Amino acid sequence: MAYYFTSKIRRAIGKRIKKIRKGRKLKQIEVAVDAGLNPSYYGKIERGLVNPSLEKLYGIIRALHIKSSEILPF
Repeated sequence: MAYYFTSKIRRAIGKRIKKIRKGRKLKQIEVAVDAGLNPSYYGKIERGLVNPSLEKLYGIIRALHIKSSEILPF
């Protein structure tokens, strides 16, 4: 069964990821590489342009050393 985040939720997730990343003074490429993602795709996640899989979000959560509750609005 497929799932999709609405554009509003995608933007909220991306905004939270970006805020955490910037707060830690990390570059997008650093987080992307640590999460195992293409830097271009990671940038699209931060801008809320793509619907990332849960595996990709998990990689970002691990790369930022945060809890999922810090970026997921539900």
